[in-house]
Amino acid sequence: MPSKITLIRSALSLILGGLVTLSFAPFDLWPVPILAIAAGFLLTRTLPVKQAAITGGCFGVGLFGAGTSWIYVSIHQFGAASPVLAGALTLLFVLALACLFIMPLFMLYSWLNQRRAKRPAWQQALLFAGLWVIFEWVRSWLLTGFPWLLAGYSLIDTPFSGLAPVTGVYGLSLLMVVTGCLLASILIPKNRTPSIVLSALALAIWGAILPLKSMNWTAPTGKLEFSAIQGNIPQELKWDSGFVQETVNTYTELTQNQWQKDLIIWPENAIPVFYRSARGFIEQLDRKGKKEAATLITGVPVSENDEDRTRYYNSIIAVGQGEGRYDKQKLVPFGEYVPLEGLLRGLIDFFDLPMSDFSRGKPHQAHLQAANTQIASYICYEVVYPDFAAQQAHNSGLLITISNDTWFGHSIGPLQHFQMARMRALETGRFLIRATNDGLTALVDDKGQVLDTIPRFEKGVLTGTAMVVSGNTPFMNLGSWPVLLLSLMLVVSGFSLVSRRSKPQC
Repeated sequence: MPSKITLIRSALSLILGGLVTLSFAPFDLWPVPILAIAAGFLLTRTLPVKQAAITGGCFGVGLFGAGTSWIYVSIHQFGAASPVLAGALTLLFVLALACLFIMPLFMLYSWLNQRRAKRPAWQQALLFAGLWVIFEWVRSWLLTGFPWLLAGYSLIDTPFSGLAPVTGVYGLSLLMVVTGCLLASILIPKNRTPSIVLSALALAIWGAILPLKSMNWTAPTGKLEFSAIQGNIPQELKWDSGFVQETVNTYTELTQNQWQKDLIIWPENAIPVFYRSARGFIEQLDRKGKKEAATLITGVPVSENDEDRTRYYNSIIAVGQGEGRYDKQKLVPFGEYVPLEGLLRGLIDFFDLPMSDFSRGKPHQAHLQAANTQIASYICYEVVYPDFAAQQAHNSGLLITISNDTWFGHSIGPLQHFQMARMRALETGRFLIRATNDGLTALVDDKGQVLDTIPRFEKGVLTGTAMVVSGNTPFMNLGSWPVLLLSLMLVVSGFSLVSRRSKPQC
């Protein structure tokens, strides 16, 4: 039976993990993860591996339990699962994330830390910080990736956000975790001087990056007048065959006075039938766009025959004066494809959601074009991948992301999603237009700041001017590798010290 101390430590770790959620939208209390992660470091630093596993597991359950609670909404409300079943599946999802990404981090830290007796507190802090960022990165690709709740996102509305175009979001995470852990290491008795010096250096770095916020890494080359349409179609009716015409009418009516714009954008799968079934309607839009010298970009599912099977793609197309098609590459598990499909299909309605049999689009697809502008496009979930988004942005002048966050109702999920989209604009130094079904439809500038939005859960049209730019930010050129290398150096240097000093002395 766990001791009282173990139970108290586990409960505290669970609370600390949950508190990290307060740093992200809509709460935006950015100092919280610095304090919470630092406290997690202090809780773990003297623990054996098994106890560190419990502490890390509880921290992860708190983090993902509070931060991804919106999963319950899609499973229960739109997946037709009972409250008990939806709660159980959500808990399983949270436990899986905690066991994959947070528990191993704490265990590895404990194992490395225990390999050397009396490791200086400042080394313990740097080791933990390096591991934290490496595990954030691993979370972005392992098992298709889930790069949600990265600590660095909380700095987007602070004076320190100017670091993002240089290092990306992982650089912001490293700065926060290193600073927090070093400050926490001052509380550890015995030889505090190195911890105090390094903490002062870390705080000085915070001051040194302040001028970066005013730096411009890209240069404007033109502008586009645009309209982004928010249809606010109820999710339970979106794929109802009897509601298709009303959906089409909604977008057509909202667009009828917008054809004088350079660019008109409809959300993800705004046309809720396959391209081949909507060909006549799309050709009408194409002719209208050519006549008015406008480009319309819309989401529409596409089906193609490929050898002995039909493949389905979640796509975005440009018609009228523009051209191009982009097929989504980063698919959402269970929402757009079902892992272990042969075992799970048919068990419950959640595993048979409409349009959950998409194929992955090919890499290195051409940009969409509108008004002589190369446009990098992201469909929904894709915009949360930092390095993928930066790679897509090369040779583009503008970013567009379309989404349908109706799946998550009135939860905090769509607000977190929008915050991550804003970070992509900041990292790449490009304006971003976001068109969604029920919000947030928005215009974001090259500093990641919101210029205008349509309120959530309202039908409407967002009009504005988006600047077209050229050039690359340092992050676009180098990606996350410099930050990952630095994080690895923090880990390896500590491990090499272990190996060198643990040899028998002659």
